[in-house]
Amino acid sequence: MKKILLTGAIALFGLSQAQIAKGTAYLSGQVEYSHTERTEVNNGMNTNTGIKEDVVKIIPTAGYFVGTNLAVGLGVGYKSAVNKYKLSNPGFGDLLEIKETDNVFVVAPFVRKYWSLSEKLYIFGQLQVPLEFGQEKLDINNDVQGGDPLLSHSFSGKNNYTNIGVNIKPGLDYFLNKNWSIEATIGEFGYNTYKRDLEGAKRTNDYKFGLNLSSVTFGVKYVFAK
Repeated sequence: MKKILLTGAIALFGLSQAQIAKGTAYLSGQVEYSHTERTEVNNGMNTNTGIKEDVVKIIPTAGYFVGTNLAVGLGVGYKSAVNKYKLSNPGFGDLLEIKETDNVFVVAPFVRKYWSLSEKLYIFGQLQVPLEFGQEKLDINNDVQGGDPLLSHSFSGKNNYTNIGVNIKPGLDYFLNKNWSIEATIGEFGYNTYKRDLEGAKRTNDYKFGLNLSSVTFGVKYVFAK
């Protein structure tokens, strides 16, 4: 019991030492690219669906410490996502191709609170309100070799949408020196609501909870240290 209390006291003491001063500003950003491919098999219909997903995200971020270890900031950037689906039958070849393209303008204000683990290592919690304003485009192509005439004809359409979220992200921030640091966020807790600009369209709500190691993101930050 004494060892546990001593360990807790040392931890609390360590958390109280290093501080990031009020008035400190920093620049950072998120650059992300992901590409995934997979195949889903429907044995009942004897069809395969090949899926390709590409996502590009560029969001520069600026932050300012309004108090000791407490920062507010804003990220502004762009996101593009392209999803391709190809329906095929082993005996008849390709049947249908679908392409979904999203182009999104992103605005993400946030508040971030730091706690120090050592002179250079901090943990933080970030409350963010991401706002996405975008357009999605849908292209359906039935004019592929071996295409099934019973399936829908070629079609192309566009639609505007908004996506609003409230997210909390825990993370780590390690200072290489007084001006440069490397940060990482792990998982996400939050809520997002998605609304398409179509008559009669309903909102889609999404809840995210968990420290998922597959959703770790890394970033580099430049600090205008005093």
